[in-house]
Amino acid sequence: MSVNFTMRIPRKLYERMKQHPEINWSEVARRAIEEYLEKIEESELTAPSVKVIEELFKMGLSPSSLRPLSPEEEEKLYRELREKTWERIRSTIQA
Repeated sequence: MSVNFTMRIPRKLYERMKQHPEINWSEVARRAIEEYLEKIEESELTAPSVKVIEELFKMGLSPSSLRPLSPEEEEKLYRELREKTWERIRSTIQA
């Protein structure tokens, strides 16, 4: 479902837009708004990770310790985490 959205623009901008009737200005505005929102949302997701990295550095971790893992290393860690999680769940079920 869509809604109507009204906005004001300077008259000079309007006159320039009228020189290009082949352009769907509603679509241009819609895309610009969407791109702007994506940038804002992306920066909101990025900001906390920067803070986490800063905290890790304060705790004594070095940038080299934050290197990407190989697929094999990731799989090994994932299996260990899965097993430990399953052990924790089993212990709560038996209790």
